[in-house]
Amino acid sequence: MRVLLTGGAGFIGQHVHHQLVAEGHEVTILDSFRPDVHAQKPTPRPGLIVGDIRDADCVAQALEGIDTVIHLAAKVGLGVHLDDIDDYVSTNSLGTAIVLKALAHAKIRHLVYASSMVVYGEGRYDCAQHGQVAPGPRRTEDLEAGRFEPPCPYCGAPLQPGLVSEDAALDPRNAYATSKLSGEHLAATWARETDGRVTALRFHNVYGPGMPRNTPYAGVAAIFRSALERGEAPRVFEDGRQRRDFVQVRDIATAVTMSASALPQQPAFTAYNVGSGTVRTIGDLATELAHVYDGPSPVVTGQYRLGDVRHITASSDRLKYDLGWKPGYDLATGLRDLVVSGNRR
Repeated sequence: MRVLLTGGAGFIGQHVHHQLVAEGHEVTILDSFRPDVHAQKPTPRPGLIVGDIRDADCVAQALEGIDTVIHLAAKVGLGVHLDDIDDYVSTNSLGTAIVLKALAHAKIRHLVYASSMVVYGEGRYDCAQHGQVAPGPRRTEDLEAGRFEPPCPYCGAPLQPGLVSEDAALDPRNAYATSKLSGEHLAATWARETDGRVTALRFHNVYGPGMPRNTPYAGVAAIFRSALERGEAPRVFEDGRQRRDFVQVRDIATAVTMSASALPQQPAFTAYNVGSGTVRTIGDLATELAHVYDGPSPVVTGQYRLGDVRHITASSDRLKYDLGWKPGYDLATGLRDLVVSGNRR
């Protein structure tokens, strides 16, 4: 299979590229080497095109002879500052539209699109009296008082968090999340109009070897790791009990390559959660990292960010059932792999 991998020089992209090559596929990488992610641009080499997905001519060139496209290229991050909103829309929404237009002209009919769990906003919650409910926005006065758990919007009772499925309501809470969901909608439109197929992979919290350092792209695992490498304790916001699904990047790469090779009988648009399937907390992550680094114990600060969600954890059963994917790492083994890989550099 001849694959175009956009964003193939990034954190996840490098692992996907390695997996594709190991499986015997022929891969072309298209990456802009954004200066906010990459310190320098490489010298062009066979199989690598240095260019922007918003450059229609560059994308058309990259698509020559390609069978399948894996679209990872994006501006990622928290997306909470309005100063960045135009960059998110330009890179993620417009960039995806330009890729889709080029796919239509090139008569390529299979796309794997990197989406994110952020399209859900908050996760699933159930009230003992009112069943499944959507909690309202988090209130500053509650957070200031250390009341971090969202109450039932009808009776104020405590809620039980659960796993989100792909059929859950979508509620993007920031510019990044909105731009990723926009990409899903654009890709679904492309599929309907071209008789194509889209597999949208909603990645949960990805960590592992090659995680970016000291950039807006660094997730909480990278932030904790950087603190420990400085000899400092990881600083955990709220009470540390925020529920997440941490998935190792090598498991993500396997899910991507399996999706790229999926049978053509799949529907025009299919979304899959990609998570470990194990609920852990932010505090768990900090504690596990401190252990593998033999560093100081985490400090729970009680600080908060108003735009953060409290709990978001996934059910990846659909991906396991449809494609036979299953994660190979739990949090402890995944973090040990992260440290060992870092020490080999």
